[in-house]
Amino acid sequence: MNIVVWMIIGCEIAFWVVIALGLVTRYVFKRNKLGLLLLALTPVIDLILLITTSVDLYRGAAATQAHAIAAVYIGISVAFGKSMIQWADERFQYYVNKQGTKPVKRFGMDFAKHYAKSLLRHTLAYLIGAGLLVGMIYFINEPSRTEALSGILKLWTIVLGIDAIITISYFIWPKKGKA
Repeated sequence: MNIVVWMIIGCEIAFWVVIALGLVTRYVFKRNKLGLLLLALTPVIDLILLITTSVDLYRGAAATQAHAIAAVYIGISVAFGKSMIQWADERFQYYVNKQGTKPVKRFGMDFAKHYAKSLLRHTLAYLIGAGLLVGMIYFINEPSRTEALSGILKLWTIVLGIDAIITISYFIWPKKGKA
């Protein structure tokens, strides 16, 4: 496996480790500022991945699916990062720290609206990731070296379209709660 694949794996692990350390520091050790600092490090992880991918391509590597997934990862991390941290924070407070309110299960129109917000985040992630992919394709400017990037971009466009259809379906056929 090339270095970009390992960096993607490492960055994903580092993302959740930094979040876990931030939450433990914040709630268990009562070091709120240090915990927030750790949580604020998550964008640095994205920057490291972006630099690694850019350097690899700059050195002449053919763009692979790993390079494309790095762009997807960065887009998703930027668009969903804050909500993922909030999700983890709420559950940590309730299940580990025994404080806060129990996370709600959504149904009906509430679920549909929440899912629609997720689609907006997915669209933002797509715009960021697609921008990175198009930028890489443009700067490399050799179609033979960027086929993998174009392929992932096409696939992600289809996935975003399917997500939009699913979102619309929740407004037509709202998710029902357990009786």
